[in-house]
Amino acid sequence: QVQLVESGGGAVRAGDSLRLSCAASGRSVYGRTATDYYLGWFRQAPGKEREFVAAISWKGDASDYADFVRDRFTISRDNDKSTADLQMNNLEPEDTAVYYCVLGRIPWTAIAETSDVSSWGQGTQVTVSS
Repeated sequence: QVQLVESGGGAVRAGDSLRLSCAASGRSVYGRTATDYYLGWFRQAPGKEREFVAAISWKGDASDYADFVRDRFTISRDNDKSTADLQMNNLEPEDTAVYYCVLGRIPWTAIAETSDVSSWGQGTQVTVSS
C-alpha cells in the first residue's frame, strides 16, 4: 500500500502563506507507485465533513481546485521525488482545518470526492487567525 506523509502545517495569520508537502512511498495493491495516480488534498474543519481541495494528474499536466481555493492555492508534484505540494497563499481563517494528502483509487483517474481516494495521509493542522 502507498504511504503518504504530510508536512508543513502550522499557525499563521490571515493573508499569510504556507506550503504543505506530501511524500509518497510504497506500491499500491496493483504494484504501482504513486506516479501512476492522481494525488490530491482534502481538508476537514472542526465539526465539518472532509472536503476536496485540489488534485493533480499523474503527469502533473492537469489540476483541479475547489472553488473556495481557486487562485489562492496551487498544487504541484515532482515524480522524481514522489512528492506533491500545496502552496497556499492569502490564507483566510476559514482555511483552518486538518489537511490530508490523498492518492487516487484508480490509476490515471481524477479525484473529486472521498470515494475516489485509496490512501490518506495522517493529516497536518493548518490554523489561520484573523
